[in-house]
Amino acid sequence: MQVLTTLILMAQIASAIAMIGLVLVQHGKGADMGASFGGGSSGSLFGATGSANFLSRSTAVAATVFFVCTLALAYLGSNRTMAPQASVLDQAGAASAASAASAAVPAPSAAASGAALIPAK
Repeated sequence: MQVLTTLILMAQIASAIAMIGLVLVQHGKGADMGASFGGGSSGSLFGATGSANFLSRSTAVAATVFFVCTLALAYLGSNRTMAPQASVLDQAGAASAASAASAAVPAPSAAASGAALIPAK
């Protein structure tokens, strides 16, 4: 299970680095904004930009891989067991019973702990 978790984590890191690189390389919509106000450009400010190019499709693939790896790591890290879990109230009752049992044990006396051997001033 540890090997699978390591492989998924490596794929997630690789897809995150690829996504960062692809986003930084792409030409943003805001770069043409100044030209559309006064440059006489035929493109509209918020209109369609045409079909997706290779960089945007690659970014979408990297994002999909990243999210799938994130979900897989969350599933593997949840430590699911097949046995039914006790409720929170049952666990709190068991913890209070354990603390009550430890409080019922008497504390060791000063003579038994060696405190009686310390000279008083």
